[in-house]
Parts: sequence; C-alpha cells; structure tokens
Amino acid sequence: MLPVQQFQDFIEQQQLFVQGNRILLAVSGGKDSVLMLHLFKAIGVDVGVAHCNFNLRAGEAQRDESFVALLAKNLGLPFYVTHFDTKKYAAENKISTQMAARDLRYQWFEKIRLSEQYDYIALAQHQNDAVETVLINLTRGTGISGLHGILPKRDRLIRPLLFLNRQQIEELVTDNNIDFVEDSSNASTHYTRNKIRLQVVPHLKEINPNLEKTFAENIARFAEMETLLNVQVQKLADKILNKRIDGIYIPLAEITRLKPQKLLLYELLKPFGFGENVIQEILDSLKALSGTHFFSSTHQAIINRNDLVIVEKSASVNANQFIHPATEGIVFGDHEIVLKFTEEIKFESNPNKAYINAGKLIFPLVLRNWQNGDKFIPLGMRSLKKVSDYFIDGKVPLHLKSTTPILVNGNGEIVWIAGMRQDNRYKLTTATKKVAIFELKIK
Repeated sequence: MLPVQQFQDFIEQQQLFVQGNRILLAVSGGKDSVLMLHLFKAIGVDVGVAHCNFNLRAGEAQRDESFVALLAKNLGLPFYVTHFDTKKYAAENKISTQMAARDLRYQWFEKIRLSEQYDYIALAQHQNDAVETVLINLTRGTGISGLHGILPKRDRLIRPLLFLNRQQIEELVTDNNIDFVEDSSNASTHYTRNKIRLQVVPHLKEINPNLEKTFAENIARFAEMETLLNVQVQKLADKILNKRIDGIYIPLAEITRLKPQKLLLYELLKPFGFGENVIQEILDSLKALSGTHFFSSTHQAIINRNDLVIVEKSASVNANQFIHPATEGIVFGDHEIVLKFTEEIKFESNPNKAYINAGKLIFPLVLRNWQNGDKFIPLGMRSLKKVSDYFIDGKVPLHLKSTTPILVNGNGEIVWIAGMRQDNRYKLTTATKKVAIFELKIK
C-alpha cells in the first residue's frame, strides 16, 4: 500500500499547501517523481505534470519524455513538456551542465506555474537528497543556510517526499508495482552528487546506519537556528541600518561593536550581494580614509567619514542631457528633472526645487555631472565658490558628488546644483517676468 496517511501528515505538519491549491508536479520519470505523482493522485489534489527534456542522453531522454507523457494521459492529468539545449546554455553562461539544467528547469517550472495558475511546484527530493546536499555544501564551504540543505518548503517550491529515504522509496515502488524509467547517468561518478552518493555516503552509513534520520534531525535544528539568526539580524538591521534617500548608512562605530562581527555584518549585507571575502575587506578597512569603495554585483559600499554607505551600482558619469523650453521632464541617472514655467513670482525654500529667472536662461541648457573646476555663486552670496569646496563644506557624501545633476546655462554658468543650491545670479527679483521652476525627483 502507498503511505497515503504519512504523506498527508507530512504535508500538514510542514504546511506545504492547503486544500484547494493546485500543484505542478516536476516528473522526470524516475521512481521518486513517479511515486510522488501516484501519492498526489491518491489524495485527490488538483495537479499537473511538467517534464523537462534536457537533450543530454539522446534516445534515453526521448524515452523518458514519452513515458511521462503516457503516464499523465493515462491518469487524465495536464501534461507540459519543454526541450532545452542544455550544453549551449552552460557554455554561454560559463557554468556546469548540472547547474545549467537546474537553472533552466526552475525558470521553466515557474513560467508554467504562473501561466497555468498553479499555486506550488512539487519536487520529488527525499531524505538522501538532503544528506547529499549538506555534504556538498560542507565540502564547498557554507554558512548556516547550507547546513540545513533542502527545506520542505521554500517560497513556491515544496518537497513532500522528505519524510522518506531512498530505500523506502525503492521498496514502495516495488511493492506497489509502479512503473518508472531509470536514468543511466545516476550510475556515473562524473557528477559531484553521484560521487557523494555512491562513494561517500556508504562509508558514513557504516558508521551510522540511521544516517538519513540523523541528518533529518540535524537539518531541522539548523533550520531553527537560521530562523533565530534571521530574527536577530532583522532586529539589528532595524536598529543600525539608517535608510536615507541617497542610500543606507551604517555607523562605523556600530559595526565595530558587532559580536560576532564578521557573521553579523555578513548577514546584514547579504541582501546587497556582498560575499564573505568582501566583508573581511570592509572589516580590515574600518579605519581607512573616506572614499574607500567595496563592490558586489549590484551594490557598492563606501566608507564616508563615520559611516559605511550602501548604494546601488550605477554609472558615476551620465551622458550630458539637453533641456529645451518644451522639455517637461528629463531622466538623468537615478534622478528626474521636471520643468514648468509660470508668471507667478514666488519662491519656496526647498532644495529639490529651483526658482529661476527664466529671462536669463539661454537654451538649450545642459544637465551633466560635476567636473573639476566647476564654480558657482551660492544663493545669498556674492562671490564664486568651487563646487568641490561647497561639497566639502556641506559634508556631501562622496557617492553623491559624482551623481548629483548639475544644471548649466547655455553660457556655461551653473544655474543649480540639483537638490542642494541654486546660483545667486539666477534668483528671482522684482524685475522677473517669468519663472522657470525645476524640480528634482528620485526615480
């Protein structure tokens, strides 16, 4: 008999889904996924069958596809299939064939889930897969998340067979006369996972015959530890990460007080893509001069006086943009400048708005980055001042100096340092007849 009650109990205990949810089943044709399909069919859940043909095993791959298609048809279930040029994708992205297959299938599963309105994607991984994943992670190096390996539920992915080990699955398939197809690549030690399964795990089972059960218990404990850590990190983030319009500021003094320092800083900066090596570089540079930069694939961290500032990566130099009288809005990097004219002579004290005497403007105006040698007369003053000195006096963060839009008149004079201060030469006077209002907005 099929372990229907155990299956249902595991689903309820792990809160994998609720009654009425539609589940997309990833079925390769192997014994694990076919058993999962029969279990779902037995409990009457609304399911569909998805199969990926990676075109890696010639005739075998076509055999698997035909088997799963026929199985879905006989069970009266929707069937979805796709074909991948896996080796080409791996070469183009410079990753292993296994990683390419993983990326391709997960992307496609999610696409089908959304288009066909399924609630979850079910994968047929079991306790032995979890053991192998933890061992792989430990071999390559990992944090707490790697120690818990495969979780029963993560986002829209569920793994309802994690209450079974490989031997139990084999016995169930045999006892219930369930047909399946065998993937010949499972016997190859060319792949890391297979090497661990075939050459490493047997030796560990000699030491502990209940290896799968022990790892399942360990994994549950590690998952709880990760939850506890995440709760504490969130509390810490709420306390010391100061979100401002131009970035996230972390006081260097707060970083110095972290214990354990490297672990907590890594967890705080992980959402911004910073790896362990970069975290160590940051810690080694806490007393470095302002302006020291550190990079992830999506963000940069800058030591700015007494803070570590996290900002999204963007080109520090934007192409010059031209503004004409008919221009209503123009995008410049992460900013947008909106222009409108009025004959009402008014002025609002707002650094994000400049009220300019339109009669002095020579179009087209230029919107550009700050350049060495730039000078202007700050509003309320009479003499020229270097923009670089103005930045220093105003303690403008380093990452803003190269991205702040500078509005320049057609005669080369600076009209406005956007978001900071306009030039005194273009202020409104009693003789002003028309006002150009420039407003800075953050996209």
